[in-house]
Amino acid sequence: MAQCELCGNDYDKAFQVVMQGRSHTFDSFECAIQALAPTCAHCGCRIIGHGVEVGEAYFCCAHCARRAGLNVVQDRA
Repeated sequence: MAQCELCGNDYDKAFQVVMQGRSHTFDSFECAIQALAPTCAHCGCRIIGHGVEVGEAYFCCAHCARRAGLNVVQDRA
């Protein structure tokens, strides 16, 4: 069995995710998201979809990017 690097659970169905050349082992997608997903620079939620990237900052949506003062971002073109 493999041990989840986030919660420490030993699980026979653990899986690995390779991100930026580093291998990570998790027992659930929940743990993988908590460990690897970026957080919104405005509201702090985990970004599990595409999100919005402006420079070095990540946002969960255009609304949060605008609230952070980045008015060039919009939900629809």
